[in-house]
Amino acid sequence: MDNPSGLAPATDAHLPTGLRTPLRDDAFDQADEAKIAAISGHFEAIMRELGLDLTDDSLAGTPRRVAKMYVQEWFKGLDPRNRPEVRMFDNRYNYHQLLVERDITLFSCCEHHFVPIIGKAHVAYLPGANVVGLSKLNRVVQYYARRPQVQERLTRQIAEELKQSLGTDDVAVLIEADHLCVMSRGVNDTSSSTLTSEYGGRFATDEALRGEFLRQIGK
Repeated sequence: MDNPSGLAPATDAHLPTGLRTPLRDDAFDQADEAKIAAISGHFEAIMRELGLDLTDDSLAGTPRRVAKMYVQEWFKGLDPRNRPEVRMFDNRYNYHQLLVERDITLFSCCEHHFVPIIGKAHVAYLPGANVVGLSKLNRVVQYYARRPQVQERLTRQIAEELKQSLGTDDVAVLIEADHLCVMSRGVNDTSSSTLTSEYGGRFATDEALRGEFLRQIGK
């Protein structure tokens, strides 16, 4: 499909097919401001259907605030233009032991009920000839979290992105998160949490290495 806007295509083409977030081909044919205006109108209609009085000064600006939050914050990870560039550096220190970045703050959104997923991600890799700036690991997590998600897909998307960016299969990802769709509706269970993990390369085959990763993140 032609893209007259010149914006980046709506794609996770670098990921295996089953891990791509479902997006239409024209997802980014519209500029952000046009999306905000459209979503604002839709959310205003929802609020009116709920019986809310939008002439109240506390509610009047809510439709646009919600629309901006969706486009510019909660779901900015849908836009491939926001995909972080993972720059590698020569491993001059000759460091080849386990490198762990733990307790990465994670905010996402359940794609089934559009309520928050809140938790932490722990990632690790075995450096080879190159290492990565530590903040880039956080940015990869945040990029894939900032879209409607299921935790299983999110875990694997982060792992695959790190494998490709770092040039190694020796990657581990573990996510522990609370889902407000479980806590605030349905069973209303506020005590349970969800853990998902993905182990690649030596993490999948070396039980001692995997155990060391779990020990370092307190699991």
